[in-house]
Amino acid sequence: MTTELSTELSRLELQLPDEQIQKLDLYCRELWDHNSRLNLTRHTDYRTFAERDVLDSVKLASVIEPDEKILDFGSGGGVPGIVLGILRPDLDITLAECVGKKAHVLDLMTRELELPIDVIDDRVENVLAGEGYSSLTARAVGPLPKMLPWFSHCWDDFGRMLLIKGPRWTEERTTAEEAGQLGSTKIECLLSYPMPGRDSESVVLELRR
Repeated sequence: MTTELSTELSRLELQLPDEQIQKLDLYCRELWDHNSRLNLTRHTDYRTFAERDVLDSVKLASVIEPDEKILDFGSGGGVPGIVLGILRPDLDITLAECVGKKAHVLDLMTRELELPIDVIDDRVENVLAGEGYSSLTARAVGPLPKMLPWFSHCWDDFGRMLLIKGPRWTEERTTAEEAGQLGSTKIECLLSYPMPGRDSESVVLELRR
């Protein structure tokens, strides 16, 4: 129920307009319904949805400029891409998901939510050329040493990458550096914030060439 979601958001001191809360509630119920048939999320109650999905997306939204053109890759069940679309209707958002069944569900959910979000069933590397995305966004797609090679030849096709990561991101950075994967890539931690109920922090990283 929307009331339950409102309670969880208030507990986290996240103040959102009623219209956004209603859409978030509809989104998570749609997500949970599809999750019963296709593995999309482990956050299947209002508390974890608020503590992880909404909180992460709110923090990410705070570092995105007005009217940016966003490509959310490895979108999975729609976090952060769909949640960003609800929180920031000014953004021009596209979701890239290479698993066809998940891409189909993302398309169904964005239509149900009446969000002007495009969904592309393809790998992120294949949809970048010439599109002029200002920011790429992702959460829980993979460690830095796995991700960085995907973009080795296409950094000129976007402005920056914004990644939601856990506390082990420094280890990932070290591994990538030792493997010679960073090159001229600059990694900056824009935000760090506590993970509710855990003795650790999440971060928003910015990667630029």
